[in-house]
Amino acid sequence: QVQLVESGGGLVQAGGSLRLSCAASGRTFSGYAMAWFRQAPGKERDFVAAISWSVGNTYYADSVKGRFTISGDNAENTVYLQMNSLKPEDTAVYYCAADPLLFWNSIPSRKFNTYNYWGQGTQVTVSS
Repeated sequence: QVQLVESGGGLVQAGGSLRLSCAASGRTFSGYAMAWFRQAPGKERDFVAAISWSVGNTYYADSVKGRFTISGDNAENTVYLQMNSLKPEDTAVYYCAADPLLFWNSIPSRKFNTYNYWGQGTQVTVSS
């Protein structure tokens, strides 16, 4: 049974940094896409970043490109999201998601409804 557990959220001032962690368990994640999404109150769940677990390729939403970095630690089965230069508009609940890729070199989906496995979410609040 796949389990994803996020941690690392909190309150930070604009311009600050946070690192989110997603501890994955229940299987090996070779051939999986691991992604971060976020959802602000009253808004849809939006794509933030994704990584192809086997290949290591990374993908970002335009709104976070250059500020956020997604990475994975195979030994720890953990995915990280390093968030720098945070803005008030980054305030949201951040969710870790996972789903198997069709092929080992497929590009991860940016649509939340294509991911089958989700964590419980962690709140990130950026004050101005």
